Amino acid sequence: MGFLLLGLFLVLMFVGVPIAFVIGIVALIGIAGMPYTPEATVPMKMVNGLDSFVLLAVPLFILAANLMNSGKISEKMIEFALAIVGSIRGGLAHANVLVSMMFAGVSGASQADTAGVGKILIPSMLRKGYDKETAVGVTAASSTVGVVIPPSIPMIIFAGLSNVSIGALFLGGIVPGLLVGLAMMILIYVVAVKRKYPKDQRVEASAIFKLFREAFPALLTPIIIIGGIISGLFTATEAAAVACIYTTLICMFYYKTLQLKDFPKILFDTLALSSLSLFALAAASALGELMSYYQLGSIAQTFFENNIGAKWLFILIIIAFFLFIGTFMDAIPAMILFVPIILPTALEFGIDPVHLGIMVVMTLAVGLITPPYGLCLLLAAKIGNMSTERSFVAVLPYIGIVLVVLLFIAFFPDIAFYIPQLFSPELFG
Repeated sequence: MGFLLLGLFLVLMFVGVPIAFVIGIVALIGIAGMPYTPEATVPMKMVNGLDSFVLLAVPLFILAANLMNSGKISEKMIEFALAIVGSIRGGLAHANVLVSMMFAGVSGASQADTAGVGKILIPSMLRKGYDKETAVGVTAASSTVGVVIPPSIPMIIFAGLSNVSIGALFLGGIVPGLLVGLAMMILIYVVAVKRKYPKDQRVEASAIFKLFREAFPALLTPIIIIGGIISGLFTATEAAAVACIYTTLICMFYYKTLQLKDFPKILFDTLALSSLSLFALAAASALGELMSYYQLGSIAQTFFENNIGAKWLFILIIIAFFLFIGTFMDAIPAMILFVPIILPTALEFGIDPVHLGIMVVMTLAVGLITPPYGLCLLLAAKIGNMSTERSFVAVLPYIGIVLVVLLFIAFFPDIAFYIPQLFSPELFG
């Protein structure tokens, strides 16, 4: 029966059925074939899978990102980023990465980053003489930083699955996210010099300070979120709610770029985007019941114990596995299904769960820019009016950068976590 369900899963994927429905259909058929288990188990598990206070953070962080985009905060960040790096060769592309890193500190939603920043910077880069491949590739690839630099929705989900401190994961994601962004900017500079991309005139320090002052209320958001969580002032879900309230206030009363008439569209877009992840998560919860019935966790642990004797090999297998899974499945259902399976074995190998979480999140972030599922890749390609195939070729060098940093984090975790350990050592294992 298990092989038949696996075959059904692959067939449905091959014919183009959305992954959330594939998971739900396989769960329904599989559970219907289990003895003494009513079909009502599927909707019950789906409801129970969403019955979590932590999961409220998902739509709330997406709402915060949409409020930022509608309130044109992203434009303020772009102006500030351009003032800092615009005078470097390929400055507009550097600003693309830098503003994605700033945006990541507010929303934790890469898709919102791609949509908000891409609509402004992709056309601007094309007008400045950048080719489509660079404009689309940089925009799509840099948005993956959004799930690594805190706050991060996948990190919140991983923390709930592994009983790890969300604050520890957030702190652990700072250095890897910065390393990815810096490495991308180095590659951009090399390409920009080779292709002679334009650079702007150097901005005076007084002008930079003025732009910083304008962007400061927005840049203060991640400090409020992360500081509040680490200090215990509020939970991750409460932090997401605070981010929504704070973003609304500064957009309406400080920047005055948001009006009441904008809220229906903002809420509709938030619900549309949130429903994709949450429905997939609900379906994954039902499929998790089926996987428990077949004892896949015990089978996987036995396999690794009997066949994989080295920690480094186990890490490489986990990275390769989640790279494959991320090509056709969103990060949240992927973690719901597979983290409970690999976590016991990771602990047996002495891998800190915070370290494991960072690796899993970074690996699944690559899935955002790999077809057929890569939502950030598809969004950037649509904005740049370029085919998915050409867009994927354009992001390949940046995927290579993410993988190099990922391997660095995987095998040298102490270096990656050095600053967070200094800041709050009690959170690390």
